[in-house]
Amino acid sequence: MSLLRSINSPEDVKKLNNEQLKELSEEIRTFLVENVMHSGGHLASNLGVVEITLALLKSFDFPKDKLIFDVGHQCYVYKMLTGRKDLFTSLRHLGGISGFPRTNESEYDFFDVGHAGTSISAAVGMARARDLKGSDEHIIALVGDGALTSGMCFEALNDVGLRKTKVIIILNDNAMSIHKNVGGLSMHLSKLRFTKRYVSTKNRVQAMLEHFGTPGKKLDRLIRKVKNSVKYATIASPLFEQLGLTYLGIVDGNNTKDVIAALEKAKEIDGPVLIHAHTKKGLGYSEAENNPSKFHGISSETSKISKADINYDAAFSHLMCRIGEENSKVIAITAAMASGCGLVDFSKKFPDRFFDVGIAEEHAVTMAAGLATGGFVPVVSVYSTFLQRSYDQIIHDVCLPNLHVVFAIGHAGLTGEDGETHQGLLDMTMLAPLSNMTVLAPSNFDEFKAMMEYAINECTGPVAVRYPKAEVSFRKPEEKINSLSAEIISRGEDVLLLSIGRMAELTLEVSQKLKDSNITSSVVNVRSVSPVDTYTILDEAKGKKLIVTLEDGISDGGAGQYVMAMLNCPADTMNFGFDTCFVQHGKQKELFELNGLDADSISEKIIKRYKGMAQ
Repeated sequence: MSLLRSINSPEDVKKLNNEQLKELSEEIRTFLVENVMHSGGHLASNLGVVEITLALLKSFDFPKDKLIFDVGHQCYVYKMLTGRKDLFTSLRHLGGISGFPRTNESEYDFFDVGHAGTSISAAVGMARARDLKGSDEHIIALVGDGALTSGMCFEALNDVGLRKTKVIIILNDNAMSIHKNVGGLSMHLSKLRFTKRYVSTKNRVQAMLEHFGTPGKKLDRLIRKVKNSVKYATIASPLFEQLGLTYLGIVDGNNTKDVIAALEKAKEIDGPVLIHAHTKKGLGYSEAENNPSKFHGISSETSKISKADINYDAAFSHLMCRIGEENSKVIAITAAMASGCGLVDFSKKFPDRFFDVGIAEEHAVTMAAGLATGGFVPVVSVYSTFLQRSYDQIIHDVCLPNLHVVFAIGHAGLTGEDGETHQGLLDMTMLAPLSNMTVLAPSNFDEFKAMMEYAINECTGPVAVRYPKAEVSFRKPEEKINSLSAEIISRGEDVLLLSIGRMAELTLEVSQKLKDSNITSSVVNVRSVSPVDTYTILDEAKGKKLIVTLEDGISDGGAGQYVMAMLNCPADTMNFGFDTCFVQHGKQKELFELNGLDADSISEKIIKRYKGMAQ
């Protein structure tokens, strides 16, 4: 009989012995591979945390105790064992369960997450709320070594160590984020991970001290002194102890019994504890073990590795390599997203001009500003949703001094199955109003090439090129593309349709539906959101009763409203985009339709408005 089939709550896990837990872990891995390869999602990271998750459910009393995931893409096993395994066919599908913890989905999800570096801060806040209320629940944060490179983690560690707030932090160290981890912290963890001298020496000292029986205060101080002396003598920098945390490690994170022992010990310590668990990303599925970065995310469209041949990330990769050969001043910067953003080939061709700073977008942007002052052309490649983390640096360190930093903003607009925390709907709203900032939105492959070349080789100040998570369009453009000039695609008498970025093809569909209702329209591809080509657009707006903007961002305060404000045109306007809300997970086509951004819904509203104006 299948053990997994009988597990419907954490209480069921608590009843299992060590042999049964081992059997269950194998069943879980089989379940994960079968389901995630079918539905899409994060595979390798979840395969690596099976034993840690089982140990957590054995050692703690959820939902009284609280577990906060960092990023959260490693929560699948936890969801399976907290009553949601029968819903996995709906994983990341419209109306189904999310690929991340969501407090509105289950009483076992305690904090909404999706971006790296937040778990320790949230855990500290929950622990202090517990202490103020006088309750006694345990608060646990599960953070990966990739996420630990986030500056926010260090702010939280510094604070919790100072106040000695009781919280348990599990460091899931698999030496990977999406791509291989980089930086000084990664090197430090590597030293800890493989310092057998420290581990063996500590074990010998502990065995010797057992002969002393129950120690008094003096012996207790001696034990602590010996313990710390061993650590300081054998490890270059006992970072976590210096920050005021009790460090427990190295634990075999893929051995449930060992993890349980560490958790039980941590529960007894009065103060912050960090358990350093070493795990294997992709464990149990050889292809994922051998290539964890490729199996970090599986496409729901193909049930294979996500690698569309003509998507914007691939196009960006080719462009950067070519431009890098032509311009030796070009620098590529990423925040732990070399593979996701398409910079792997650039990093191999130009290793001296490639910088992966880890999950530290704020540092990436200000470092780029420093490079720009030295005469280089830094290209910061970042997903739209992660760009949000560096907004202060963009404003004060790049725009204020008017430095030539290029922002290549991938996954802009709707992204789909990853849901609320990963939709890139705010970049134009954030960037367009900033002084000195140029914001470009290509509608096809040729425009994308032209805009990247303009941004790198011609622009002199801050410039952003935003592009979607989608296959590129090859709509034939005009012979010579001017990135700052709007393109008149078609002309009509009644309505002016202003398309922004990827919305061009949809706008042409809307134009045709209007024509079928005897309403003619001009279609203009805006291209430059800031500065706006007011001359071309206002000239085409002459005589039009209605101006309509279409964008794949937030409509209220979005690019469409910004463009109309710059035009200062007296005509009536309609702005189509996403409502001010957090858009759920699902396929992009489904989400566009659900939010009224399909040709039928848009044209119906325009026709109703236009005919109402004529009466």
